[in-house]
Amino acid sequence: MDWLANIDLRWIILTVIGLAVARIGIAKAEGIPKATSASVGEMLESLIFALVLVFLVIRPFIVQPFYIPSASMRPTLWEGDRILVSKFAYRIGTPKRGDIVVFKAPPQASPDQKDFIKRVIGLPGDTVEVRNGEVLVNGKPLDEKEVGEEYAADGASHAKLPPDTVIRSPFDFGPVTVPPNSLFVMGDNRPSSLDSRYWGPLAESRLLGKAEVIFWPPSRIGILR
Repeated sequence: MDWLANIDLRWIILTVIGLAVARIGIAKAEGIPKATSASVGEMLESLIFALVLVFLVIRPFIVQPFYIPSASMRPTLWEGDRILVSKFAYRIGTPKRGDIVVFKAPPQASPDQKDFIKRVIGLPGDTVEVRNGEVLVNGKPLDEKEVGEEYAADGASHAKLPPDTVIRSPFDFGPVTVPPNSLFVMGDNRPSSLDSRYWGPLAESRLLGKAEVIFWPPSRIGILR
């Protein structure tokens, strides 16, 4: 399933072209019964339509599956979770504090600019700071629920917890003011997240979409908040 989420668009285009050529060839081929030719032709047309719809319309513009490879968003997301990301959400709206977003990591965070997932903490113009592990935005504590660092350990419970539950650890940061057209993002697993505390605000232009749903494994299916 992971390869399906990350398949190169060029291969899809080449596959569609190949199927289209095959469809034309079957239509013109001699010696093939008309019923067989029509049946195979319809199958190829359906496959072409499905590939175009999924990979050239739905995935680029509407929704795309992603795989969670790391522990940085525990306890909200666990390694191995598979999620659906709305790529349409920020075409018609703007990010809000608390949104879980997928984005292309800036070069200072990942030289190969991998896809990252974090939670929006600060919006443009907000002042963000952390005091003894508590996040303050514009001088006011975020309304977050806290669990201990045992949830960050290998073999920790995968139990579902209330939304906005984070793993805190004592540390201080900031204050910093979020620039225009930027966001301050953090992982819910604060001790184990490489985020805006380390590489700075995230340019909104790097957003890929908003994480909406966990769809796998079945025991973890649910709406993300």
